[in-house]
Order: sequence, then C-alpha cells, then structure tokens
Amino acid sequence: MSVFIIAEAGVNHNGSVELARKLIDVASSAGADAVKFQTFKTENLVSKSAQKAQYQKETTDRNESQFEMIKKLELDLETHKELISYAKEKSIIFLSTPFDLDSVDMLHNLGLDTFKIPSGEITNLPILRKIGSLNKNVILSTGMSEMREIGDALQVLIKAGTNKENITVLHANTQYPTPMSDVNLNAMLSITGEFDIAYGYSDHTLGIEVDIAAVALGATIIEKHFTLDKTMQGPDHKASLEPQELHAMVNAIRNIEVALGSFEKKPTPSETPNIEIARKSIVAKCDIKKGDVLSEKNITTKRPGNGINPMKWDCIVGTIASKYYIQDELILEQSNE
Repeated sequence: MSVFIIAEAGVNHNGSVELARKLIDVASSAGADAVKFQTFKTENLVSKSAQKAQYQKETTDRNESQFEMIKKLELDLETHKELISYAKEKSIIFLSTPFDLDSVDMLHNLGLDTFKIPSGEITNLPILRKIGSLNKNVILSTGMSEMREIGDALQVLIKAGTNKENITVLHANTQYPTPMSDVNLNAMLSITGEFDIAYGYSDHTLGIEVDIAAVALGATIIEKHFTLDKTMQGPDHKASLEPQELHAMVNAIRNIEVALGSFEKKPTPSETPNIEIARKSIVAKCDIKKGDVLSEKNITTKRPGNGINPMKWDCIVGTIASKYYIQDELILEQSNE
C-alpha cells in the first residue's frame, strides 16, 4: 500500500476561495493524495480573550486577538461545497479537520469518509466520542500528547464505534516550525509498538527530509503544510512548503516507496549483469603444465566472474592440472587424480 500524502492547506487560503482553489491546483499537480483544509465556527472554537501562540504573534498582527485572526479564516458551508466539487474535478481527495461539534456534523453531512482529529482535540472527549460514533476512517494527530493520552483517545474512539483498523495515529509536534531537536521521530515507532496500530507523521519542520525519514521508518500517512508563498500574511505560511517543495517531497516519498522494495535479499535484475564483471574466478597465476599440482604459487583470483567461484578455493588447491594453462586462463573443475 502506498503512502497516503496529505497536502495540508489548512488556513493558508487566508479566507479567499480563489486562493483555496489555487491551493487545490498545487496539491493535485504535486501528486498528493488529498488536500486538507480546516473547518470551524470561530465562536465555538475560541473565546474572545484567548491569546495567540507565539509563532502566530510573529506571523500575524500582534494587536488582533486569536478570535479576530481565526474569524477571518473561517469557511462557510457553501465554500466547502464549492471546494469539494473543485477537488473532485482535480482528482484529489478533499479533507478537512473539524474543530468543534457543529463542524463535525457539517463534514459528515457533506459526505466525508475520513475525519482528521487535530492534536489540540486529543483530550476533547465530546469531539472524540462524536467522531468515533460515525465509524469513519480516522486520522489522529498526537502533538503535545503523552502515551497515556493517546491511549485514552483511542479507547474513546473505539468504544464509540470506530474499528481500530480504521484508525491511523500520527506522531506530531505542534511547534511551527518544529526544531529538529524536538522531532523525536522514534516516538512514532513507540506509538505503534504500544498500541499495535497504523502510524504516520504530521510534519511542521522546515524542509522535507524528516518526511522522507518517516516514510523509511514505515509511516503510512504523511501530512505537510503547504502554501502558495511563504511570505504571505497569515499564521502558517512561514512554516509551510512552497509549490516546488511540495512537488519535491511527493517525488521523494514515491522514490523511497519504490526503494524500500521487499524484505528478500537477492541480486536485482539491474545488477545481475554486474556479477560476471565485478566478481572474480580462479585463474592461472602463471603458465601451468598438465599434471602440475595447483597451489597458491600457480593460481590466483581475477575478474571476470564466469569461472570457478573463489569460495571453492580450498577445493581446487591440491588438485592436479588436467590440461595446460596459460597465465590468466580460467581454471576448470579438477579431479584429485
């Protein structure tokens, strides 16, 4: 099964349907499997006195509240319908993360088959229970979480009605951008070891190397923010990939998928012709007369590898030359007589 790549548009549309459509274009052109937005009703998500995260203060107007910032990024029902239809035209799956119960209902009524639960909602029992009851495919991000909290969330989802086989847990760090020292990618393996569940990685680092490493470690889902332009105004643009970087990430992941191959170790079709060229055979070190005893003095190993395998050296040493050999001639299978 190939890695499911989610191009996370998030709120990088800046509230513009036109920009949202362009983001869908980029995700589709890059070869991502899905493009994901965020669905919320600001009044249900954040209180008017809530502060911004530090990275949000650095990338947006410091004088506006989190409520004011988010309100400008809200997408209504009709916009969702338009974007779902446009994504279908572009042959890419439309996903969106719900941040409140009303948004869960909206996305369910719009027919989404997969629900992404963001890191901030992993301790929100009402949302977990609501999404779990839908028995959809669930992607659970685990930024800021301890193993116990992941286990609690999984228990809620499964008890509410979602099959464990339909859940993928994403290791994540919610700092934008995530310092390399805080990635802790091995924790992804600890999660699957603890819960025996499908796993992936939601990435907020700069660049694409951690995503490639995650795939090499067995991640089945990769989620990565992208934007049309990192210099645009908005909370997430700076830590997002630009279009050419998204293309590069998708291409790299697809190459890694192919490169991982199978667990069988054997010569591949491409290298089989090199066996004869690169390996050696047992050959005459000098001219050898018929009847001479073959020894380290008169035989050696040289390319090509189309004669006796040097691993049979001990079987050849001490045998009698059955013919006259000139220097570098391949030694034939001998008898001891």
